[in-house]
Amino acid sequence: MADSVVLKMALFFVVLSAHSSLGQVSYSIPEEMSKGSMVGNIAQDLGLDLKRLQSGKARIFTEDSTEYIELNKERGVLLIKEKIDRESLCAKTTPCALHIQVILENPMELYYITVEVTDINDNAPLFQTEEISFEISESAVTGARFTLERAIDVDVGANGLKSYSLKPTDHFVLELQNQAGGDKRVQMVLQKPLDREKQERFTLLLTANDGGEPVLSGSVKIHVTVLDANDNAPVFTQNVYKATLFENASKGTKLTIVSASDADEGSNGHIMYYMSKTLDSLSDMFIVDEYSGDVFLNGQVDFEKSSIYELEIQAKDHGGLSDTCKLVIDVLDINDNRPSINIISKSNYISEDSKPGTTIVMMKVNDPDSGINGKVHCTISENIPFSITSPSNNFFSLRTDQELDRESNNEYNITVVCSDEGLPSLSSSASLYLTISDVNDNAPVFERSSYEAFVLENNTPGHSIFTVKARDADLNQNARVSYILEDGTVNGVRVSSYVSVSADSGVINAVRSFDYEQLKDFHFRVIAQDGGSPPLSTNVTVTITIQDQNDNAPQVLYPVQTGGSLVAEIVPRSADVGYLVTKVVAVDVDSGQNAWLSYKLQKATDRALFEVGPQNGEIRTVRQVTDKDAVKQKLTVVVEDNGQPSRSAVVNINVAVADSFPEVLSEFSDPVYDKDYNTNLTFYLVLALVAVSILFIFSVISIISVKIYRWRQKRLFYKSAANLPVIPYYPPAYADGTIQHMYNYEVYGTTDSRMSDIKCVRPYSQNTLGSLTCMSTMQRQKSEQENTDLLSEQKPPNNDWRMPPNQRPGPSGQHRFHTLQQRWTPYEKSRAGPRPEEAGAGAVGGTGPWPNPPTEAEQLQALMAAANANEATATLGPRYNAQYVPDYRQNVYIPGSTATLTANPQQQQMPQQALPPPQALPPTEAPKAAPTPASKKKVTKKDKK
Repeated sequence: MADSVVLKMALFFVVLSAHSSLGQVSYSIPEEMSKGSMVGNIAQDLGLDLKRLQSGKARIFTEDSTEYIELNKERGVLLIKEKIDRESLCAKTTPCALHIQVILENPMELYYITVEVTDINDNAPLFQTEEISFEISESAVTGARFTLERAIDVDVGANGLKSYSLKPTDHFVLELQNQAGGDKRVQMVLQKPLDREKQERFTLLLTANDGGEPVLSGSVKIHVTVLDANDNAPVFTQNVYKATLFENASKGTKLTIVSASDADEGSNGHIMYYMSKTLDSLSDMFIVDEYSGDVFLNGQVDFEKSSIYELEIQAKDHGGLSDTCKLVIDVLDINDNRPSINIISKSNYISEDSKPGTTIVMMKVNDPDSGINGKVHCTISENIPFSITSPSNNFFSLRTDQELDRESNNEYNITVVCSDEGLPSLSSSASLYLTISDVNDNAPVFERSSYEAFVLENNTPGHSIFTVKARDADLNQNARVSYILEDGTVNGVRVSSYVSVSADSGVINAVRSFDYEQLKDFHFRVIAQDGGSPPLSTNVTVTITIQDQNDNAPQVLYPVQTGGSLVAEIVPRSADVGYLVTKVVAVDVDSGQNAWLSYKLQKATDRALFEVGPQNGEIRTVRQVTDKDAVKQKLTVVVEDNGQPSRSAVVNINVAVADSFPEVLSEFSDPVYDKDYNTNLTFYLVLALVAVSILFIFSVISIISVKIYRWRQKRLFYKSAANLPVIPYYPPAYADGTIQHMYNYEVYGTTDSRMSDIKCVRPYSQNTLGSLTCMSTMQRQKSEQENTDLLSEQKPPNNDWRMPPNQRPGPSGQHRFHTLQQRWTPYEKSRAGPRPEEAGAGAVGGTGPWPNPPTEAEQLQALMAAANANEATATLGPRYNAQYVPDYRQNVYIPGSTATLTANPQQQQMPQQALPPPQALPPTEAPKAAPTPASKKKVTKKDKK
């Protein structure tokens, strides 16, 4: 029946509530749920992904070893692992809840879950005895009370004990009295006097009912035996007694004394004390002396298990009358429990680049004591880069407090000490071993800041010079050092052509054989790189110094050995002792002592006549020269260095002892020439001849190319300007004229030969006479002849030309070039003055043959003037500039006339004189201008043309 009730209640109850807040979820389930039933979906309620539960190795942590709830990581739900009996778990404590923690790793996360176990009506009220017996005197008065044993219902709340019923009710009725703590005192009240003679025994049925649905009940039989009269029942002096007890109190400690009194005398007034039987079996922990009422401790109490005990003590006389009282025992806590340290999650390895604040260990510390006895704080060793914090009550986290450095300390043995605040304080400790993993945070370091090595020249290629060594403080692959030769050059040649470095050992080998005379020393860099990712590197400068060997013999610079040369040193016969005959000059390209030279006389025609200075190579006479000494003296001098072994060179010196040159010739008349010397001399002569010939041919080709180029330029000029009339150049009469800005030209000319050509004449507008590039000498001569004929055909000028510039018939004012033919038009759209026959009344017009637009001859004359102005500037320097070049409109020679138009104000005020007839002028000469430096230069240029 109990199982069916449990099943019905389990089907009736559902999860009442599930809410989460700040990582906490609460569920409510009924007790006695079958194994495998679902408690709640934590993945949904906590907002966690199923993959996170699996990758984080989600697990459940409980404070005790009993596990009623299990976690299904695949579904993310909590399931019933063992059937839960609320009464066994919590007894009368309400609410009854399971507190579990869900732990996730990588990163560490902690969630609190509370599962409240609600009660179901699975326990009926129960009496401790099957029968109750009373002996009641028939003299008992109406209203006499008889205390009955209470029923016990381990269910709580609505399912707990609710009511009692007594049957039959002929003599007795049931009365309930409320007591402190919510309990009820059950008493049977006599409502009708007893008569032993009528009925000696009564059997009543006391039934206890709970408030569950359906209602469960329990009953006990009450046997009443009617005795003779016992008129007074015992009465306790207090309804409630209180006592205090330390939890470490020893067995037999006296707690208190209960006392009751009975007004009867004799055996009816003799009282006995009994302890009521309870469900908690407190009769085994506490005892009461049945005669004295003393209450003693019969066992060991534990504050952590129960902090308060309630006992019922009954006083009964021999007549069967009784009374009850309650004894409340408060247990006082003492600091008798050490904190317990439970490691929830722990990392055995941590990277040295972990940021401060990284959680390493998470633990829960429990101290079941109360008050300050249960208040715990944890500490760790000092001078380590870790700290311990308490994110919530009883939970502690060990975190990094500083940056870690594996190279300084690669492991830590951390001792966590947790102490309570009791007196005396109790503590517990736990040891944590942590290994620091390496990251590549250290570059290789060379043993020296720079290296210098020495190697003898003429070494064998592949010879090991020396070894560079670098160390890396990191670990394993991060500390594996490779050596690399940095790119560079030595005298324009890659350094790898000189040396190589072993990548593993750092041994530097010579690639080639060194020559001290070509290379004294050189330096390069070697890079040390570790095997980390990314790799770190450093470099060091290596200097290689080549040491000299005596591998070069001395070389004699003087006297030059020419084989059969007639060259001889002449010593007069009047030479004194110590006379300097000559000096042997030699060098040795080696260095140090290998280049220290010494001289000695090896052979001599007359050893007594000459000696050689051992240090300076000077050959001097040892004695006075006599007439008997031979004219021809031959000396052999050995030059030797100081190397080991030494090297030497030999020089032969011819010395003539004579006072005159003919003696020397007669003595040295048969010279023997050196064939090698003649061969070399012939080779150099042939080489010089070939070089001169090539240079000459190249010069001839260049001159011919320039001539052909100029000839082609002349032909282009003939084709482009063959029809242009040539106007002879007339030098300006004044040097103070100013060319207008629109007549500035770029003119390139020559200033040296009379046969030179104009290279280029180009105006700034880039559109006038664009095809005019060159004018040859022949063309200029032809132009001069035509200009002479043109002068002979012109008529003499009239007085109309002697007018101010604004009244002259020709072009005036500012002009621009518009076309290739130089159409001249003033800015004000003014034209040249009209002809006399076209002018109106009062008009002042010229009578000469000058047309309204300027002719091409005028344009050419203007260009020639500008060209000579630029040439003069280039010849005479910056002092002579374009401002002194006259404007052709201000100083113009009119063909067929000897008049000169001028714009000089001073000359305009002076009367103009007619010039001599044209025939008086030389036919091929132009009129001479004023004797200014510019005009002189220009006349010279014109003569060239």
